[in-house]
Amino acid sequence: RLIRHLRRQRGDLRLTEGDFIGWSRGARFYPLLYMMNRVCHAQDWETGVGLSKHLLGRTSGLELHHIFPKAKLYEHQYQKDEVNALANFTFLTQETNLLVSDRDPAEYLAEYAAKNPGVLESHWIPMDRALWRYENYPDFLSERRKLLARQANEFLESLVGGELPDFEVAALGVTRTPAFVPGGVESEAEARLLHGVNEWVADQDLPRAEFMYQLAHPESGELLAIVDLAWPEGLQPGLSQPVALLIDEGRETREAVNQAGYRYFTDVDSFKRYVVRDILSVEDWPENGGD
Repeated sequence: RLIRHLRRQRGDLRLTEGDFIGWSRGARFYPLLYMMNRVCHAQDWETGVGLSKHLLGRTSGLELHHIFPKAKLYEHQYQKDEVNALANFTFLTQETNLLVSDRDPAEYLAEYAAKNPGVLESHWIPMDRALWRYENYPDFLSERRKLLARQANEFLESLVGGELPDFEVAALGVTRTPAFVPGGVESEAEARLLHGVNEWVADQDLPRAEFMYQLAHPESGELLAIVDLAWPEGLQPGLSQPVALLIDEGRETREAVNQAGYRYFTDVDSFKRYVVRDILSVEDWPENGGD
């Protein structure tokens, strides 16, 4: 079903580092990350045992682990979406997770690299030790996303080659080169900007947007565009029209969003003015934006 979904929505199975920009357990590719840890020969850091083995015992089940500990990231002024970035997640046995606790990655990663060579690489951890420091955390995330995308592509391609016969692919109707799908987040800086806007919206007691929303045709399901931030039900669900924020997007994305009935904005200040004046009904919003 994963293969079918990707072929329908994207036309192929190729993933990029941008697919791993999401955050929290609700991220689109969180289940894939867990699957990769189970089937792609990831090893437990403490024991070196493959996580694909049948684990036994009360403390041997897999637990979510933040590579950079949450509390210390907050101390270094990182935001919630950065702290809980998908690229900061991996999975360990409960026993190992308890041993690591909230130790600094520059310390404990170096110990495990020496104790069990290869275990960090099996979790797609960048081995440049400069990236294990808090001041380089954004670079760590960027590099790990590249490693995750590379492994994910190898994994999905192996599924197609070994599990999915050609006639099933043909039955899906994917017999042509897929059309280009406009939109999407192009850089870490843009992702930070968008996450900041989402936090600002939440501070106004309004619903957060869907990040990198896949805008699809309501009848055919064809993917029309990737929307930076989208509120498909509006900022006041049931009362206001769908809204989108598009940063540095081209005409194709704007047209797709407009035809889908969205009110869209192409810069942060105009979007904030709309929220404050039209949604919150505050009249004295400064022309140059605000906090």
